[in-house]
Amino acid sequence: MEITTQMIKELRAATNAPMLDCRKALQEADGDYQKAVDWLREKGMATAAKRADRTASNGVVEMYSHGGGRVGVMVEVNCETDFVARAEQFRNLAHEIALQIAASAPRYVTADQIPASEIEHEAEIARARAIEEGKPENVMAKVVDGRIEKFKDEVCLLRQNYIRDESITIEKLILQNVAAIGENVIVRRFQRWELGESTNQ
Repeated sequence: MEITTQMIKELRAATNAPMLDCRKALQEADGDYQKAVDWLREKGMATAAKRADRTASNGVVEMYSHGGGRVGVMVEVNCETDFVARAEQFRNLAHEIALQIAASAPRYVTADQIPASEIEHEAEIARARAIEEGKPENVMAKVVDGRIEKFKDEVCLLRQNYIRDESITIEKLILQNVAAIGENVIVRRFQRWELGESTNQ
């Protein structure tokens, strides 16, 4: 199939990828627009993963207030350079992450921050539920593991489904932006407050 300049322009407008990469993606996908988008995303994420070990000490502290001041979020998102920290795309990403935290109330950035005692407590609940549901002993461990993974998906920011696109996680959203920005991006820490909530959580 012939790859036209118009097709390349459309793909570039949608993905922000360089012209040559857009042409190559369309060639690889035999002109299929969606496959070309997927090809670019995969290529970008592979590049993004390589950047993960680079130091990120610049960035922004994004603050967001939701529901007329009922929920407040403060999140620190880091990148490698001050130049990127001031860029609109990076700031938009920090804002989207703050929105996610406001809407989905994660408790941790990554799963390795969850205390072992909390995982054990969740495992006990999952085991009790599985017994209550009459699950056979030979599948018990698998059922408990599955529920622990689901728990991690709910409480860890990077594992949550993105509120604007359920097909990707926050981690994938960040990787897509890393691919476009060209720098490592890290969510360092966050705090979420809800009006009237108990402070001893």
